Amino acid sequence: MIELKCSVTTDTIIKNVPAECSEIHLVRPINDDRIFELLKRCRQLGKITLSKSCLKRLPAKSKKMFKEKKISLEIDSRKGRSIELDFATINKIIELAKDEQSFREIERVTGVPKSTVHYLIKYADRGKIRNGKNILYLK
Repeated sequence: MIELKCSVTTDTIIKNVPAECSEIHLVRPINDDRIFELLKRCRQLGKITLSKSCLKRLPAKSKKMFKEKKISLEIDSRKGRSIELDFATINKIIELAKDEQSFREIERVTGVPKSTVHYLIKYADRGKIRNGKNILYLK
C-alpha cells in the first residue's frame, strides 16, 4: 500500500484533508487557527515538510505547537507538475507495470495514453498527484 502525504495551502479546506494523513507538505505558511484545526483532524501527523522560505515565514507559535506535539519539520522542495489521474488508476498502472505488461497493453486496459503511462513509470519517484484542488504526495 502506498502512503500519502497531503499538500496544504492557504486555500485548502482542512475538512478535505484525509484524517489518516501522517505527513503534510505546507506550500505556504498558514495561520495558527488553521494549524490547530489540522492537528485536531490529523491525529497521526508525525512530519511536516516545507520549503526554506515557508519555514522562515512560519509563525513561532506554530513551530512551538509542532515541537510540543513531537511533529518534525523538514525542508523539502519538490518541483514538477502533479499527475492528474485518480489514485485507483495510478495504482492499477503500477500493478500492471510490475506484472511486466507493455505500455500499449496498459494503455488498452486502463484507457490512459501510453505516453502518460511511460511518464508515470519512468518518473514515479516524483510522486505528486492532483486530486481535485488538492495535491497528494506519494511516499
